[in-house]
Amino acid sequence: MKSQHQVVLSIGSNYGNRFENIESCLQLIHHQVATVVKVSKVYESPSWGFESDPFYNIAVVVHTYDSADIILNKVLAIETQMGRVRNENSGYQSRSIDIDIIAFDNEIINTAQLKVPHPLMQERIFVLKPMLDLNLEWIHPILNQTVAELLFATDDKSDCIAVKSIASPLQNIALEHFNYVAFEGNIGAGKTTLATKIAEDFNAKSVLERFADNPFLPKFYKDQNRYAFPLEMSFLADRYKQLSDDLSQFDLFKDFVVADYHIFKSLIFAKITLAEDEYRLYSNLFHIIYKEMPKPDLYVYLYQNSERLLQNIKKRGRSYEQEIEADYLDKINTGYLDYIKSQPDLNILIIDVSDRDFVKNHEDYLFILSEIQNKIESK
Repeated sequence: MKSQHQVVLSIGSNYGNRFENIESCLQLIHHQVATVVKVSKVYESPSWGFESDPFYNIAVVVHTYDSADIILNKVLAIETQMGRVRNENSGYQSRSIDIDIIAFDNEIINTAQLKVPHPLMQERIFVLKPMLDLNLEWIHPILNQTVAELLFATDDKSDCIAVKSIASPLQNIALEHFNYVAFEGNIGAGKTTLATKIAEDFNAKSVLERFADNPFLPKFYKDQNRYAFPLEMSFLADRYKQLSDDLSQFDLFKDFVVADYHIFKSLIFAKITLAEDEYRLYSNLFHIIYKEMPKPDLYVYLYQNSERLLQNIKKRGRSYEQEIEADYLDKINTGYLDYIKSQPDLNILIIDVSDRDFVKNHEDYLFILSEIQNKIESK
């Protein structure tokens, strides 16, 4: 599973309404560039390298799948959108907004367009103090020092005072009110990718299905009649053990649990794959287990039509999945929707993602978050 990059940006303004400039910039970054997951307090400090009015500065952490070059182009576009005109020959000058990439994971980047970590960060208290607020487990990959150590050692002793707080764009998405959120969907719907991203963005513990370790899965796709029952039994046992273990262990450093499945999927798939007598036996065993399992506080079903699912399955390239047919996926979708209709007491949200790509298109991810927030507010 591809993990997101952690990027630290420094944002400053000393022209016009400084606070409004930074607020607007923060929203533009969140909606046009990447998910803003942490925001420092707002600090006021004197201009650095030239005489002018003092600056307001913040540091933010964003999560993204994009490369550093793409992020650079996007933040430069926001500077232009907010009226900044960069003139490399005019030296330091007042500006309505200034966005610098300070860190990109623990990478060292040295190109004509971008140098990361920012080569002057250790000399700028207005970068270090806000960055310290972010509580990052980050070590400068060249200087081999933490942010606290860089701040202690810096020669910049100018005043840098916290003057305001500023809301994080994710602050209104109240997922932390739930203890357990389950994301479900058909094969290839993107539930694991989304659950992983949300866990990273919201400081949640992720519980991901261990399908890749199941020795019966490749065999099942070659001979369904022979391997359906051992496959479904092995999945049921593994899901029961994983959820029982992970949901019973509260992590003091995580806010809630995000899973990419709910154990009821076992019965949905078994009904499709098993012969009638096998299904009756399986169903009896399942319901004994199901009574003991905690139910998710929020159950999000990602619906995708079968045509899009087949495209996704082909793209991710698992050899044993390439013979899956649309009819099989249709049956799974029907099974999920029938289950959803039969669960009036379960807090369920259905999101149609057939025309959305929440990895490549940041706006599609924000759409999903807004649908979740609308569901929360409607309760």
